[in-house]
Amino acid sequence: MKKLVLYLIVILISTDSFAWGDTCTIPFQRIRFHDRINDEQKKCDKSDGKSDGIVHVSKNEEINLQVTDVITRKIDALQCFVENSPKIVGNNEKIRNLNYIEEVLRAFRTGWKSRQLNPALAPELLSVFERSLHANIDSQSIAPYIEESPLEIGNILVTIFSKNIGYAESKKILFIKYAQANPDKILTNIKPYVNESFADSLVILACQKDPVQMYSFAQAINTPVGKLIHRSSDPLVVAISKLSQTPNALFYFPFLDDILSGKQTIENIKKVVGDGNIGYDSVGYFQLLVKTEIDYYARLVKKDTPIAMFGTNGLRDVLQRKAIQHFITPINELHEQNNLNIRMRAIAPLSPQEIYYVMVMGENDIYTSSYKHSFTRLIEKLGPKPKTDDLLMSVNMDYFKKFIKMAANFNQLDTFLKLMPPKSSVTLMKAFVAKLDNADNLEDAVDVADSYSSIRDKDLLRTILDNVTLNELASIDENNEKGIVIYGLLKTIFLSLNPANNIDLTTEIGIPPIYSVDPKNLTDDSGRIIQQVFFYGDDDGKTNFNGFINSFSPKEWRIEKNEEWVTIKSLKGKKVWIYANRPLDSDKNLDDSAQVHLNNYLSKNDLAPSVVIHRGHSYWLPGTIKRMPGDAKIIVLGSCGGYKNLNRILSLCPDAHIISTKEIGKGDINRPILNYLNQTFLSGKTLQWKDMWASLTKTFSTDPSAAVRESWEDYIPPYKNLGAIFIIAYNKKIESQ
Repeated sequence: MKKLVLYLIVILISTDSFAWGDTCTIPFQRIRFHDRINDEQKKCDKSDGKSDGIVHVSKNEEINLQVTDVITRKIDALQCFVENSPKIVGNNEKIRNLNYIEEVLRAFRTGWKSRQLNPALAPELLSVFERSLHANIDSQSIAPYIEESPLEIGNILVTIFSKNIGYAESKKILFIKYAQANPDKILTNIKPYVNESFADSLVILACQKDPVQMYSFAQAINTPVGKLIHRSSDPLVVAISKLSQTPNALFYFPFLDDILSGKQTIENIKKVVGDGNIGYDSVGYFQLLVKTEIDYYARLVKKDTPIAMFGTNGLRDVLQRKAIQHFITPINELHEQNNLNIRMRAIAPLSPQEIYYVMVMGENDIYTSSYKHSFTRLIEKLGPKPKTDDLLMSVNMDYFKKFIKMAANFNQLDTFLKLMPPKSSVTLMKAFVAKLDNADNLEDAVDVADSYSSIRDKDLLRTILDNVTLNELASIDENNEKGIVIYGLLKTIFLSLNPANNIDLTTEIGIPPIYSVDPKNLTDDSGRIIQQVFFYGDDDGKTNFNGFINSFSPKEWRIEKNEEWVTIKSLKGKKVWIYANRPLDSDKNLDDSAQVHLNNYLSKNDLAPSVVIHRGHSYWLPGTIKRMPGDAKIIVLGSCGGYKNLNRILSLCPDAHIISTKEIGKGDINRPILNYLNQTFLSGKTLQWKDMWASLTKTFSTDPSAAVRESWEDYIPPYKNLGAIFIIAYNKKIESQ
């Protein structure tokens, strides 16, 4: 009944859409101010893409009707109120209040467009606006209404009523709301409020959120914010204030909890830190990080989150950076060294637990051969009778899902599981697929999907599938919607790998085709397939760039060069245009500048790449993602990049087909891949991934180089990139609900 009444109201008011009608008399001198309000009403109607008298802000029709009622009838009523109210005396006062109405409409529309305001809040916005308007007319403070409003509404109203007697108090209220919602931005914005009574409590909140940021501000001891920090009596803030005066303080931050509790002292840590250069013990420092990580994780499991565990320069951030810096990079750089004692020298002093953390922290950077030799040494370090379940228990099961995923991807999971009792391996794999719906993100679920695509053992595959099915049934019994979606999708995706099940994922879970790419999805309005290739200015990039350019026959392609990029255009067949930045000196940031300038050129000339190719190590991948054009349909990665990068790519290009590799891409493999793609594009035929993979597998199987044959096995075609398929399917499912 309520929905019907609202609909009838909207029908009545939309017969003369967004007009103030005959309910009040408008003097000539104020008609233009009413017209401006009416124009804003019309713009609000058009903001959903259609001018139809209904403001569509949601899939819920009742919400749309409520918002439309607010934007039309209630705004009209406020216009008449201003004209008829005896409290608003004189032409200027009436104009001022009419301007307030126009401003709140404009703020709603622009906030909706910029996604800074949930448009469904329109009824609440107008309700609080109306009460604030009355308070302002009566020379009363608007602060009580700001106090009870959401932050985004309060921001709008304080801007509108900037002359209100409660403006200063309202600004303080808003800052407290802002600080509570954004503790990481407190110290950047607290300067105007350092002498307020609430400043000390906000400093404590900021410190708990980001102790490293607190350290930076505490260093400037004579600034207003620095003085505020140093006057605090909170133990954590005091400790950081003292630490800010300690040389190389960032080395100590991962151990902040232990320093506060007395488990560690700065003097003891200094034995491995030295002065940052002289006396720095890289192995000893990493070993201390690992010991602390194991202790902190035990606390985390008990819902006691260590202050210094997360964030920039927190324990995990530093642990990852040091694992890559001191161990993974040296091992990777010696990948051509045949003497394994020399190649693996970096991890020789480490315990099994420490090697374990090197491996899981280096997921995105470790080469296949580096991983396999590290895995071998980890097992050797466990002794003559290695028990891998004891290893996992010794690290409190920290990162065990990541470790299993990597072991599966590098074909070592079977070995790892056989080195524990059968009951332990069954329990472990059950835990591997458990509680995937509990995490804040989809990383664990993506790891399970990626692992499944790499496992060859049929019994192990059956175990994982059975556990996924059991978790789906449990989620159904518990009416756990997130669990139903996650486990249901995983089960369907896993079953689709067996042709006998005859499962079409496009039909079953509503995702675009994963086995083929229609050329019409790649071509622009001018019939061109535009490609963009990202190169980086390290030694590998410079070497691979020359091989890339030389792979294009002058009989089929025209190459145009300038100082920052090359343009390669087809001379036969369909129009294929390729743009590749030169691998200019990365130390001088020239490769980045070339990419920026190339992107500007492409944008200016309406050239939208549908194919994106990343050539370089995984640590360059975030740069490619940052510059990547939206909605590319095929993406070829020179490295896998892990869940975070994969998720970011698919947020930009939600229907992308992604080719990736578990290690750095090799020129001898990338060139045939790109040649196959280009020949298919030139022909205008549909790209069939299975046909492409079968053809290339046949080619590489006879390659005289064992390294090339091994590396090809690390490449993952789009239809087997189960992590990407799962993310696409999950996002589609959530959008449709």
